[in-house]
Amino acid sequence: MSFSKSIKSEILTYDETADTAFAFLSGLFHGAGEIEKNSQGFKAHIVTDLNQLYQKINDIVHALYGDYLELEIEDDYVINKTTYYRITFPSSIAKSVLQDVGIIYLKDGGYQLNYGIDGNIVASNEEKISFLRGAFLGCGTSSIRLSEAENIKTTSGYHLELTSHSHEFLTDLAGILSEFGIFSKLVERKNLFVLYLKEAEAIKDFLALIGANQSVLALSNEIIRREKRNQINREVNCINANITKTVDASMRQIQAINTIISTIGLDGLDDELQEVAMLRLANPEESLDGLLKLSTIQLSKSGLNHRLKKILKIAEELK
Repeated sequence: MSFSKSIKSEILTYDETADTAFAFLSGLFHGAGEIEKNSQGFKAHIVTDLNQLYQKINDIVHALYGDYLELEIEDDYVINKTTYYRITFPSSIAKSVLQDVGIIYLKDGGYQLNYGIDGNIVASNEEKISFLRGAFLGCGTSSIRLSEAENIKTTSGYHLELTSHSHEFLTDLAGILSEFGIFSKLVERKNLFVLYLKEAEAIKDFLALIGANQSVLALSNEIIRREKRNQINREVNCINANITKTVDASMRQIQAINTIISTIGLDGLDDELQEVAMLRLANPEESLDGLLKLSTIQLSKSGLNHRLKKILKIAEELK
């Protein structure tokens, strides 16, 4: 199961109260609702790929209106590997539901769509949070991929988004998030508007707000795993860089010593430099620290480095 699906499965287990049920349904309609109007009245549907959502909405609607919803399965698996579930509200209650959740309102003797979020529906913090749960179930997703093991790197970044054709809805939604200290960005992508979070901490705050606590824990563990891998990679890169530096320095030193041997011979060096030259020739792969451990020369690391630099300078002059 994807991380996005696991978030939704978790918040589906949250029991909405009578005080928050309308806000929850409103968020769902804004995120995944389809509305039709003809001479016979309104038709209202929720379209989702979550098979568990039907039972949850059906329970809420039955408690509020005493009626049951209809479920139709639309198999689009051949095209995009997804099965969709169309949840239909009975025509006898469709208009009442749409009014009660702030999706339509009466004006000048007729009904109009409310593209933004009705402030009466999200008057309290509890209602705002329930609305966010419904909205995420309807149009939210996350591209975060959790690591299957600590040593296996995932390629996804931290990203969570809600999409809609309504700029007004997402603008209002961003305003609700900001009230809880969660700041999002709104962009246009093709024919859709996208409200997104890209900071891991902001995503954790959002998940905690809507009650997806297990998902918060999973994301926190993922952050720790990635930081651990990054730290190990930095250490390995540092070690590799030091090895490369040591090898390059050793090759230059051996080249210089060979230049001296082919011109004036090692006897042309004083005893101290001869000793260092022979030590380097015998241990071409060792660092300065390694050379000191293998020799009986009473020198500091800086002293050994100073003598090797003298050898390099002599070889350069001989060239």
